[in-house]
Amino acid sequence: MTSRLAALLPDLSPWRTSRDFRLLWVQGLITYLGSVMALIALPLQIKDLTGSPLAVGAMGAVELVPLVVFGLYGGALADAVDRRKVIILTETGLGLLAVVLLVNAMLPHPMLWPLYVVAAGVAALAGLQRPAMDSLLARIVPHDQLAAAAALNALRWQIGAIGGPAAAGLVVAYAGNVPAYATTVVGFAVSVLMCRRLSAVPPVEHAARPSLRGIAEGARYAWSRPVLLGTYAIDLAAMFLAFPNTIFPFLADELDADWSLGLMYAAGSVGSLLVSLTSGWVSRTRRHGLLVVFGAAGWGLAMAAAGWTSNIWLVLVCLGLAGAGDMLSGLGRSTIWNQTIPDRLRGRLAGIEVLSYSVGPQLGQVRAGAMAGWIGARPAIWTGGLACVATVGALATVLPKLLSYDARTDEDALRRADLPVV
Repeated sequence: MTSRLAALLPDLSPWRTSRDFRLLWVQGLITYLGSVMALIALPLQIKDLTGSPLAVGAMGAVELVPLVVFGLYGGALADAVDRRKVIILTETGLGLLAVVLLVNAMLPHPMLWPLYVVAAGVAALAGLQRPAMDSLLARIVPHDQLAAAAALNALRWQIGAIGGPAAAGLVVAYAGNVPAYATTVVGFAVSVLMCRRLSAVPPVEHAARPSLRGIAEGARYAWSRPVLLGTYAIDLAAMFLAFPNTIFPFLADELDADWSLGLMYAAGSVGSLLVSLTSGWVSRTRRHGLLVVFGAAGWGLAMAAAGWTSNIWLVLVCLGLAGAGDMLSGLGRSTIWNQTIPDRLRGRLAGIEVLSYSVGPQLGQVRAGAMAGWIGARPAIWTGGLACVATVGALATVLPKLLSYDARTDEDALRRADLPVV
């Protein structure tokens, strides 16, 4: 029995073998704990200033174009320059934008337009940073530890995502926006200092300069790989159709449970954490495409249930189940990406990954906000959840290679592991 329980515990091999992985793990936790204050305070501040679900959802529209443009360029940039420098510069920029939020919140009458400007700026810098950050993993962790590293990274985010939103909700509700934004500024300052300790990560030899041709090369590679295409399409659909976080303040109002707002933001992370804490089996799994499909379908089904029920405690349980499904899908996607993509294209493909898991939530915010303003928060959530399940099923049907993906037989995975293709 003891050995079976031990087999479920997270595999700590990446933590033991890679100093840079340890630095990024701690840095990411600090950054999240700081930035989650702003992530919650910002939509609440827009809600207080406008009282409009559409105005809150419009954040997604404002963030969309910068995220697409800079995400694609950031992918090409990550293949051409030292990824460490990209991470440091963008992290510094994000800290400066947090200062803008803090100064605006300290005004006698905070203005609305700077909130949208900062949201667009954060999207642009995040688009530049995420390809460099995501493509770094395969350079600092051995190939056979990539699944374990993905699980540990997920565990890091969930630790921050559980306590962070709950604490942020209380801070914003009882202390206001100024302390929340100040915490974000401090978090980014510490993060920059830690990123400066990372080892240099120079590009591969003869790397091309960032260009539209290089971006197109990455897009052609992704299009030619049905497995990769399936991971992008399913994640984009799931987030667009069933990502209701931006309307949680209005859901709390409809349920007459304002006190539950922080718990709503944290509930999904509780479910994700339970998956991460029992992720030892992930290192032994080879059918990662199944995780992507069934995890995304579970996410949509649980979101549909969360929107349908009117009991706040059942809502929180359903949001937790949704988080568990999203974590399973995320582990599958991350492992497939790191196992199959060649290093010379890793940054550009990471830029496309940014679009798949970031553009979806941004568009999802617009969809959720518009639907909530039209039919109410709860119907907007459950209809989106059902649409997610149907769409994931359709995509799995037309992209069967994703369901059949096996790391032991996939040609790209074997090449990345330097094993003979059979």
